[in-house]
Amino acid sequence: MTDSKTGLLKNYGFPVILLISIAVGSTIGALMGKEALVFKPLGDVFINLMFMIVVPLVFCTITNAVAGMSSLKRLGKVLGTTISIFLITGVIAAVLMLAAVVFFPPAQGIVIEGVAPQDFEPLNTAEQIVKAFTVEDFADLFSRRHILPLIIFSILLGVSLNALGEKARPVVNIVSILSDAMLQLVKIVMYYAPIGLGAYFATLVGDFGPQLLGSYARAMIVYHTVTFAYFFIAFSVYAYISTDGEGIARFWKNMITPAITALATGSSNATLPVNLEAARNIGVPEDIRNMVLPLGATIHMEGSCLSGILKISFLFGFYGLSFSGVNTFATAIAIAALSGVVLSGIPGGGLVGEMLIVSLYGFPPEAFPIIATIGFLVDPAATMVNATGDTASSMLVARFLEGKNWFRKAQG
Repeated sequence: MTDSKTGLLKNYGFPVILLISIAVGSTIGALMGKEALVFKPLGDVFINLMFMIVVPLVFCTITNAVAGMSSLKRLGKVLGTTISIFLITGVIAAVLMLAAVVFFPPAQGIVIEGVAPQDFEPLNTAEQIVKAFTVEDFADLFSRRHILPLIIFSILLGVSLNALGEKARPVVNIVSILSDAMLQLVKIVMYYAPIGLGAYFATLVGDFGPQLLGSYARAMIVYHTVTFAYFFIAFSVYAYISTDGEGIARFWKNMITPAITALATGSSNATLPVNLEAARNIGVPEDIRNMVLPLGATIHMEGSCLSGILKISFLFGFYGLSFSGVNTFATAIAIAALSGVVLSGIPGGGLVGEMLIVSLYGFPPEAFPIIATIGFLVDPAATMVNATGDTASSMLVARFLEGKNWFRKAQG
């Protein structure tokens, strides 16, 4: 019992501290009203520190991750099938959350006058799409306003370094050290987060009113309702497709322990050992489970796809924008899938995904802590979905590569 309590404290101690600081700050803001704006500089310091870090963090971590993927050439057909399934399931999750937030807007009821994004333009022309993905000058890459072009550049540079092999090893080593240094810097800055977020929410609630907190509660209800529905329904469907309906019971029998482990630890990597054991008991072939599950723990986050849509729609409602239209929906799904299937494989990927949302849509810097808070609140349930989705995906990979009778053969 003591070890269990120690583990929970270790994994969720800091998020609990952040939530307490947000609650304290919100209470102060509700009591002080406009006078709480005196705390604004303390909140602005935190926001500025995070934006100061994001550009070198994105460049170093993504370049390092891609440059180090020397095994991609050997993965072949299994990797292609796995990535395709990861993307498809991620998009499915995003579309389901999209339907939910259209009917139940998470920020409904917030009325904020005179606050709007600075240059908001939906991606509805070819020129806007080009500007969203590229820049015309190298120097423009190193700006938080151009996160997506920076991500693309970092991926291409990583691929180039990878192709050079040993010749590029000194550069890769330097980038790796810088990547570790940036992650350490994030940890250092996060020591200030309780003060920064507390001050920020004191200012936010004092300026805009306590109704904001009610919208957070509404957003959490929407997220957890959709997430748990996805957890039970979608994974049952995937298990049915994988085994021609024969393996649903066996899937759930073996997934209880990994799901609870993920919920308690908040880590897909910490859940990986029990997930591998569950996949073995289900009958997923060894080479497939040993490839799909570690890869999934790194770059497959359906829970993050669900939360990505929630964050985008929340900001649209917060700033009084209409979250509607095919272009808006398509962009939101693409960003959610990118955050949940690609950026999740990068250390600090959640942070990068939130920065991407803020920069791509033209939201002001103050929007970042608003959706970062949502990230803290949804993390346990999101991790549960992420880890369970990895095993379900390994079953789908087995179905497509080993044929429809793979499950029957594994049992007999």
